[in-house]
Amino acid sequence: MYAIVDIETTGGQPSEDRITEIAIFIHDGNQVVDQFHSLVNPGRPIPFFISQLTGITDEMVRDAPKFHEVAKQIVQITEGNVFVAHNVRFDYSFIKKEFADLGFTFQRKTLCTVRLSRKLIPGLPSYSLGKLCKSIDIPLQMRHRAIGDAEATAVLFDRLLKIDQNKVDADQDDKLLEKPSFTKDIKTSLLPPNISREMVDELPLEAGVYYFHDEHGEIIYVGKSKSIRKRIIQHFSIDFKSRKSIEFKNRIASITYVRTGSELVALLFESDEIKKRKPFYNRAQRRSVYHSGIFSYYDQDGYLRLTFQKAKTEVPPLLTMSNQFQAKNFLFNRVAKYNLCQKLCDLYKSPGACFDYQVHQCKGACIGKESPEEYNKRVIESIDAFKYDYDSFVIVGKGRSADEKSVVCVENGHYLGFGYIDETFSASSLEDFKEVIKHYNDNKDTQQIIRGYMRTKHGDKIIDFSQA
Repeated sequence: MYAIVDIETTGGQPSEDRITEIAIFIHDGNQVVDQFHSLVNPGRPIPFFISQLTGITDEMVRDAPKFHEVAKQIVQITEGNVFVAHNVRFDYSFIKKEFADLGFTFQRKTLCTVRLSRKLIPGLPSYSLGKLCKSIDIPLQMRHRAIGDAEATAVLFDRLLKIDQNKVDADQDDKLLEKPSFTKDIKTSLLPPNISREMVDELPLEAGVYYFHDEHGEIIYVGKSKSIRKRIIQHFSIDFKSRKSIEFKNRIASITYVRTGSELVALLFESDEIKKRKPFYNRAQRRSVYHSGIFSYYDQDGYLRLTFQKAKTEVPPLLTMSNQFQAKNFLFNRVAKYNLCQKLCDLYKSPGACFDYQVHQCKGACIGKESPEEYNKRVIESIDAFKYDYDSFVIVGKGRSADEKSVVCVENGHYLGFGYIDETFSASSLEDFKEVIKHYNDNKDTQQIIRGYMRTKHGDKIIDFSQA
C-alpha cells in the first residue's frame, strides 16, 4: 500500500515554517482506495507571496484544525504504507518536523516520483510536477494546492506502476512491493533522481576529490574525502530540510572524481579546485585572492612587533588574509591570547600607553615598562602557533597505488605544490622534490590545511630541509 502525499506550507524551512494544507491518497497497487484532505491552521501569518502562489490565505485557515488535531488521522491513514511524494524529501521532512514538535517520531519508507519518473520516463524537458503532467497528458487541477497536486501525483504514480509492470515477466507476482526494481528504489529514495545505486557502488573507497555535475556537465560542487564512496553516501543520507537543499540534490546529474591516494593531497587539491572553478554550491573556499598579510619586524627599541598591511610580493607575510578587516581581527585575537600589546601590534594609535595597559591587561611594553626580552618571548610564541614546525620540508605520504608515494613541498614557509614519485625515485635535496611536483598557489587556506594535517596522527614521513 502507498500513501501519496502533498502539502502546502508557509515557506521552505521545516525548522521555521508550518503546514497549511495536506492531502493523502491511498493506492493499493491497482487503484486509489482511500483519501484524506484538510486545510491546516499554521498558527502564524501566511506570507503574501505564498498566498499568491497557493491561493491559501490567512482567512481560509483561521478556522481550520491545527496540525495536532489532524495528526492522529495522518498516522492512521499512512500506517504501514510507503510514503510517496513528488520531491519526497520536502513533504516528508515537514511532516516529520510537525510530529517531532508533538513529541512523536513519524517514520515511513519513502518513494520519490521525481526519481522514478526520470528513470521510467527518460528524456523529458522537465520533471517538475506541472510540466511533467503536461508532457504526459495528466490533468492537473488546482496547481499548488495539496489536493490538486496529490491527485495528479496519484495518477502519475499509477502510470509509473503500469510502466514498471510491463517490464516484469508474466509469471512474476504483480504486487509492487515484491518487485526488485521498486524495492530497490524505496531503499535508495535518498539518492538524487539522476543518480543510481550502481553509480554510487562504482565509486572508489579511496582518498580523492569528487565533483557533482548538473545535466549540462557543469560542476556545481567539489568535495574531498579519505573514502570517496563513503563520503558521497553520507551526502545522500542527509534528510534535507529546505527547498534549496532539495534543489541542490535534484540538480546532481553525474559524479566524477580524481583519486589522490593521500588525504592531505585531497585537501589541498580540493581547495585549489574550488578557487579555480568556483562551483555554485561551494561557499567557504571560493576566495582565490588574498590582499592582506600579517608581518613582523623589530623596532628601534628591540621590541618584536606585529602589524597588518597589504600583502607584498617582495616581503612574504607570516600569514595571508582575505582583507585587512580579517587581519586586524586576527591580531586582536593574538593580543588577547598571548597578552600582547595593542600598540605594538598596530591596533592602538597613541603617543602614550595603550588602552589595555590602562585596564591592567598589558604589561607595559608600549611605554618601556616590560623589557623587550620578556615581551618578545610571547610574540615568538604567538608566531610559532601559526607557522610550520620547519621552514622547508617535504611530506611524503600514500600514493594512488602500492608502488607510488605522494609528496607535498614547502619552502621557506611557503607551500609549493604536490606530486607523485615511484619506488625508483631518489633525492638528496629539496630541489629534487621540486622537480616532480605540480606548482599550486600558497594562501591562507593551504597554510591552515598543512598546519592542521601535521598536528594529526597522519603517519606520513616528513623530510626537513631547513638546514640544507
